[in-house]
Amino acid sequence: MEKISGRVIQIYGNLVSFLRKCIFCVLSAGSVPNHIAFIMDGNRRFAKRLNLMDGAGHKVGYSALMSMLRYCYEFGVRYVTIYAFSIDNFKRSPEEVQSLMDLMLEKIEGLIKEESIVNHYGVRVYFSGNLKLLSEPVRLAAERAMLATAKNSKAVLSICVAYTSTNEIVHAVQESCEEKWDEITVLNSSGAGYGLISLGGNGQDEGDHLIKLTDIEKHMYMAVAPDPDIIIRTSGETRLSNFLLWQSAHCYLYSPQ
Repeated sequence: MEKISGRVIQIYGNLVSFLRKCIFCVLSAGSVPNHIAFIMDGNRRFAKRLNLMDGAGHKVGYSALMSMLRYCYEFGVRYVTIYAFSIDNFKRSPEEVQSLMDLMLEKIEGLIKEESIVNHYGVRVYFSGNLKLLSEPVRLAAERAMLATAKNSKAVLSICVAYTSTNEIVHAVQESCEEKWDEITVLNSSGAGYGLISLGGNGQDEGDHLIKLTDIEKHMYMAVAPDPDIIIRTSGETRLSNFLLWQSAHCYLYSPQ
């Protein structure tokens, strides 16, 4: 009896999988976004509304994320970005922050497993943000996950942690200034800098040494992906909340509620 029941469940699962693939094939015949970004929030409100234990909402949110990623990759979306943890979230209670870090560590370790969704779909994982703000176990796990998926090439998953867009912009400007300063220093030491490092320089070819838009964009945390086509906020809020401010100038914004 158990064998028959297991066989029925297997047949049902295969049928559902086949029908889903058929539906996706029909839908993907139209225009498919190259890059979708998600602001994942509302987990605490969801848990409170259903009287769930602390942290349960985030676990449910993670399950929903896995389903969403599966749909995106089966549709053929090449880039997916998720806003997992803002720098501002560190202002929450120490207990909640630690709970989120523990959950993050557990789920990152899961991404490294051979049977994980990212390896199943050939997804390369990047963690984008000020990673030095993370606890050491989480930061090291993130580094291991990026290294373990470095050879995956079918799609890209960017996970924004310890991230805000303003921090990203400041970081990019600082990196660009330091890089340009090093270039000018090398030129001046070789006698080819025309005194650009001093205020009294003659300014010859000075325009060639100004920081350009491409310099800033090259040093963005999100330089690993093109600008998103659409940003989806799952909770119904219509604010960007300091997420991809630089990259969202021409993308669509959608809130499902």
